[in-house]
Amino acid sequence: MALRLLHLIVLRAFGWIALLARSQASKDAEILVLRHQLAVRRRQVAAPRPSWADRAILSALARLLPRCRRCHLFVTPRTLLRWHADLVKRRWTYPRHGPGRPPIRPTIRALVLRLAAENPD
Repeated sequence: MALRLLHLIVLRAFGWIALLARSQASKDAEILVLRHQLAVRRRQVAAPRPSWADRAILSALARLLPRCRRCHLFVTPRTLLRWHADLVKRRWTYPRHGPGRPPIRPTIRALVLRLAAENPD
């Protein structure tokens, strides 16, 4: 039991030393991510189902976190990448046109027929 307590104390001390080496912006980003995750968890009793806004906030703030801290989110890094891919896929969708030539406007069609009737050659 005492060995376990000593182990936890040493781990905590090294964690604090590592925390001193990190930048203030990194610490602020981590605090914001943790607060937002807590807010999402408090809203829902069952498994968290983040809304679109929650996804946007978490993915934007996760970018500011160090790579080792991203593993501790309640979503996996693969989920963050999927959210980003879905967002890009939704943003860059263009209307699909069928094959072939686009239809001619009725005014142009009427003009061509009138010219053809007036000039038989």
